[in-house]
Amino acid sequence: MHLLRLPLLLSLVCLLMASCKRPESGATGSAEPPPPQTFAVRGILRGIDFAGRAVTVEHEEIPNYMPAMTMQFDVKTMAEVEPLRAGDAIAFTMIVTDKSSWIEGVKKIAASEVKLPARKQPEAGAANIERLKEGDSLPEFQLIDSEGRAITRETFAGRPLILTFIFTRCPIPNFCPLMTNNFRQVQQALAGAPGAAEVQLLSISFDSEFDTPEVLAQYAARHTKDTDQWRFATGTATETKRLTQAFSVTVQPEGGTIAHGLATALVGADGIIRNIWRGNGWTPAEVIEATSALSVNK
Repeated sequence: MHLLRLPLLLSLVCLLMASCKRPESGATGSAEPPPPQTFAVRGILRGIDFAGRAVTVEHEEIPNYMPAMTMQFDVKTMAEVEPLRAGDAIAFTMIVTDKSSWIEGVKKIAASEVKLPARKQPEAGAANIERLKEGDSLPEFQLIDSEGRAITRETFAGRPLILTFIFTRCPIPNFCPLMTNNFRQVQQALAGAPGAAEVQLLSISFDSEFDTPEVLAQYAARHTKDTDQWRFATGTATETKRLTQAFSVTVQPEGGTIAHGLATALVGADGIIRNIWRGNGWTPAEVIEATSALSVNK
């Protein structure tokens, strides 16, 4: 047994900082990013997260972008939402770039201006699965990865595991695409570091109908060359639902896409969950730091 040492941590963080560094102005060969997309949105405010600078809104259909659903939005100016309360009808502008999205110009409107579809009835007999917390054991699971390999909890026994939840069609750049980009940075930082090769990465798709192993293989090929260390997997609808519920990731199919939450976890080599990061606010550097503190087998 040994600990990933402080020099290793510093070198990994430096690598992450280098990978995130913007190119010098005037650099050649870099394509101009596409212009931001702007959408006018109306909906009902369902919650305000002042610490996370975000709101949860049940919104109308956003034409040519996404169907009506309930989702979380980052807020540019929190002062705009401070006077509001859950249940207020609001209108705002949604800005989407190639790497992020946020809302601005939030204002209260008349409830009659918001036209939402009829709510779906909750599924009958939904399993009551206890929410996992730090210190709990990783539950059993049965998944299939992008290469058609069966994977279970035992697949990662004796090695640290970093896992997250995604689906490949996710259109919001600071949701699933951000999780995948963060994992890519973590894998790049781990490459070649002594002992760090034992760390495993797992991206679990909860879109079991669309994200077949073949689709996941195409998606994985765009993000990594090493699908032994970083696996992309899915399972039956029942199995992925059990896992998302255990990690308190809300998943609600909506008109061809999926409204969902986010959770990322670090599991020790002993199978104990050491850290759970909820939402999209975590950084590759802090996951590397937490991983460096784990004992790993040699």
